Amino acid sequence: MSRELGRSGVAVPPLGLGCAPLGNLYRAVPETEAQDVLRTALATGARYLDTAPHYGVGLSEERIGRALRGRDRATYTLSTKVGRRLRPLAPGEQAEGEGFVDTPARARVRDFTRDGIRATLDASLERLGVDAVDIVYLHDVEHHLREVYETGFPALAELRDQQAVRAIGFGMNHSGLLAGLVADLDVDVVLCAGRWTLLERTAFDDLLPVCARRGTSVVVGGVYNSGLLADPAPGAPYNYAPAPPDVLARARQLSEVCAEFGVPLKAAALRFPFGHPAVASAVVGAATADEAAQNAALFTHDIPDTLWHTLVARGLLGPDLPLPTADPGARP
Repeated sequence: MSRELGRSGVAVPPLGLGCAPLGNLYRAVPETEAQDVLRTALATGARYLDTAPHYGVGLSEERIGRALRGRDRATYTLSTKVGRRLRPLAPGEQAEGEGFVDTPARARVRDFTRDGIRATLDASLERLGVDAVDIVYLHDVEHHLREVYETGFPALAELRDQQAVRAIGFGMNHSGLLAGLVADLDVDVVLCAGRWTLLERTAFDDLLPVCARRGTSVVVGGVYNSGLLADPAPGAPYNYAPAPPDVLARARQLSEVCAEFGVPLKAAALRFPFGHPAVASAVVGAATADEAAQNAALFTHDIPDTLWHTLVARGLLGPDLPLPTADPGARP
């Protein structure tokens, strides 16, 4: 069941596809495999595609554009981001990969001006091959708050007022900063990565109460905390670095309790954020078609309510945290 983002009229399915891997994040994904990922995601219900110019300096958007060619625009929801404008590399200039490999010869430029926001979105629309996207996020603005308040958000709000885009918001990892932006500005939706998970309640304490009060929806990213909740083995990453021993131990305990109920840890991690009523969707990445199919299967995995209560009883979840229902598409 799709959920509306704030009062925007934009609806998203509860499971979406995070398209950073399609921009060759950490490893090159062949074009045929990228197209298989997108086809599989759309066929299995992940009809919300989230991308950004940052993802492979436009490669992710270009691949999505090829996959969506000829598709009925009403059958999917699409979001991209602004704040990083792309330009061609100068002669002899080396691109900064920022984690992406084998990407087009382009550079990223931080740009929160009115003209820069519009030019960035226009270029994204051209790469995506669509007349409009449904949602635009200001991306990773934690070091650019002055520009956001002075020019970036007013430019995005103007585009919404002109009905060039239907829903606007912010996307980043810092839930406290997101909370301040939601409190101050007319935001439809935020994409918060890694701060509302089985391992981390930060957003529950700062962002989610403000979103509930303001009627702002939350899209959750990073449900596996960069990999630890996918496979809590020694050396597993947490926030893009090796997990500290205490965090690794807690993740392993979560996995052990899930195993008692026959539930994959990844399924529990994917379902957990939906306990809060402000959460509208979760976007999960996939670099292969099998991973995209697995995301869909995990999302609908049968999880008994007793699992959540057992995690609370054993001190692995706080007793004040909202717990998800058995139906991942239902409102809590």
